[in-house]
Amino acid sequence: KKDGFFDSEAVLPIQMMDEEQESTTVRYHPENLEQLQSQTHFSRQELQLLYRGFKNDCPSGVVNEDTFKNIYALFFPLGDSSKYAQFLFNAFDKDKNGSLSFEELVCDLSVLLRGTTEEKLNWAFNLYDINKDGQITKEEMLDILKSIYDLMGKSIHPRLKEEAVRQHVRMFFQKMDINQDGVVTIDEFIDCCQKDENAMESLKIFDNSV
Repeated sequence: KKDGFFDSEAVLPIQMMDEEQESTTVRYHPENLEQLQSQTHFSRQELQLLYRGFKNDCPSGVVNEDTFKNIYALFFPLGDSSKYAQFLFNAFDKDKNGSLSFEELVCDLSVLLRGTTEEKLNWAFNLYDINKDGQITKEEMLDILKSIYDLMGKSIHPRLKEEAVRQHVRMFFQKMDINQDGVVTIDEFIDCCQKDENAMESLKIFDNSV
């Protein structure tokens, strides 16, 4: 859809809000474009075009979690995308108010499309850090990876059994948890991914799911 907020390469479209949500949501306009320009890798003209598409797809100006999940499911029909969409929404929703604004979406889109390696790794760490306590546990890493495999569904051949995913997490976690204290910090995460090509390769699965 050429006039929408996200093009076909981003694989994260924002569709029209339903009438009920539109009628109960205060209409909304983006804040200072110069400020957004300084916070992202987009030019003023690009931001204006993105907002025009966002308004077309989302006239009320915000996207709630249920709408986000429904949209995401359309683009991964071979699997169950609900859990991953929940984690992704949680990572996008920086102010934790239960809805995504244009600012939140465009800032994350900027990182995912044009960010540096370190910016993308910081974003990935935030995704894995489900409870946002500044560290990743094995359980959090397992939950994210399981949700990704559920998302890809029948497109993965052969289907991985849960024990194989757990083994992958154990190996991945052992590499990252440098001081062996049972959690991975942001510094450990970035350091491992920058030094270990296999770790970076594993993260490329996000190219297919974000």
